[in-house]
Amino acid sequence: MRKLAEELERMGHEVSYPVVAELLHEMGYSLQANRKTKEGDSHPDRNAQFEHINARVQQYMGLQQPVISVDTKKKELVGDFKNGGQDWRPRGKPEKVRVHDFLIPELGRAAPTASMIWRRIPDG
Repeated sequence: MRKLAEELERMGHEVSYPVVAELLHEMGYSLQANRKTKEGDSHPDRNAQFEHINARVQQYMGLQQPVISVDTKKKELVGDFKNGGQDWRPRGKPEKVRVHDFLIPELGRAAPTASMIWRRIPDG
């Protein structure tokens, strides 16, 4: 709304962002998220994928091993980039990362996978 109001003001219209929101609402507009529908309901192999994952989970749980599931399709930049998570590190010594998230051509991008197997660390 703010950007629309700013653009309208730039064009010579005196308007605030709440008025823009009200006008859009009156015209039948509303905030909506994207809806994934272009390819149909689901991929034919989708159930087989979940059955495979479930079998692996049951296998490792049966061995009293921890199970971590990662579901991702987004390709991530490879390199020392900032991310939204946190790590346990010595006090006052955060990991140093790049200021800008620009592709490092020699490293490229990668799609994280859930194929890693985590092993229990023995107590003691």
